[in-house]
Amino acid sequence: MHSGRSGYELEVVDDFDGDRLDERLWIPHYLPHWSSRQASAPRYALRDGCLRLCIEADQQAWCPEFDGWLRVSSVQTALVTGQHRFREDLVVREPQQDLALYTPRYGRFEVRARALDDPANMVSLWMIGCGDEPNRSAEVCVFEIFGRDVGADRAAVGVGVHPFGDPLIRDEFSREEVAVDVRQFHTYSVEWTPEHVAFHVDEKVLKVVHQSPAYPMQFMLGIYEFADGPTLSPAGRYPKEFIVDWFRAYRPRPA
Repeated sequence: MHSGRSGYELEVVDDFDGDRLDERLWIPHYLPHWSSRQASAPRYALRDGCLRLCIEADQQAWCPEFDGWLRVSSVQTALVTGQHRFREDLVVREPQQDLALYTPRYGRFEVRARALDDPANMVSLWMIGCGDEPNRSAEVCVFEIFGRDVGADRAAVGVGVHPFGDPLIRDEFSREEVAVDVRQFHTYSVEWTPEHVAFHVDEKVLKVVHQSPAYPMQFMLGIYEFADGPTLSPAGRYPKEFIVDWFRAYRPRPA
């Protein structure tokens, strides 16, 4: 089942070596249709060959109307107005021009990144159906790490799938313990096939789910900060940084 990279060929690589985000691959917003392009724009920097997605002290909530006081700095590889309906009462506040920069169907996808241990924060790479049809909306969580789950030599890493509006996917998600310091660089990857989705940390299989979304998906890469109110004063120093060394995508080799 677990073929490594032998059945794949490299399709996309971003080493974040320049001084500007590659906007041929990444859209520098987080679901702007539910709030606005201004409110959904990330704080970030490219430095030392890494993408540094940041939460800064003066940053405002991305969508207080529908998502409370959550602050986000995230980039994504496609955008469809109305996609990722994470609650029933959502209303499009700023329609967007649909854009698909990278929306593969099946493959192996990897990111090398450093998490952080601040209990107010979470970092993640996840995939969603573009939502061009309501049922094309499942999520594949390549990994998510809450700072509250991070220790010096262990962490809980969330992996799995969520159905959202896809009736063919059942919720299958768990937090798996790994014996590594996720505050250092590690590689998080997923192998997505028509039959299964397999999740890895540093090449080791963490979890396999035997179901699979059957349509193109996009990537969401970001850092999140949770707070209880408009004062936005969680513990910790700023900026909070999610540091990403590289992103790589492999497509299945032709038969």
